[in-house]
Amino acid sequence: QAAKSARTVVITGVPNGLLHDDVMTDILVIHFQMSKNNGGDVEEVLYPTMEKGVAYVTFEDQEVVESVLKKDEHQLEDKRLSRYYPLKVTRYCEHVSAFRIYLVVLPL
Repeated sequence: QAAKSARTVVITGVPNGLLHDDVMTDILVIHFQMSKNNGGDVEEVLYPTMEKGVAYVTFEDQEVVESVLKKDEHQLEDKRLSRYYPLKVTRYCEHVSAFRIYLVVLPL
């Protein structure tokens, strides 16, 4: 099995504050398991994260990452949502912009 980072995508555009976090997590799991979304078996969804509207989806197989990224546009839809929400799906990468670290330096 490939490393977790290779099996993970970053989702932006997740509607924030409309539904309970666990409900939104379920909707994301359903979306990324559907074959019409080029999906596959989801191992884990990390939501909410430190950044609003961002989720991390980890698949069982790395091939699913490739197929999900090939889909032109992902539209999050569910009967519990009032409209479609376009999602941006990108490859997971561990550079600093994904994890903003704020340091407060206090004068001595």
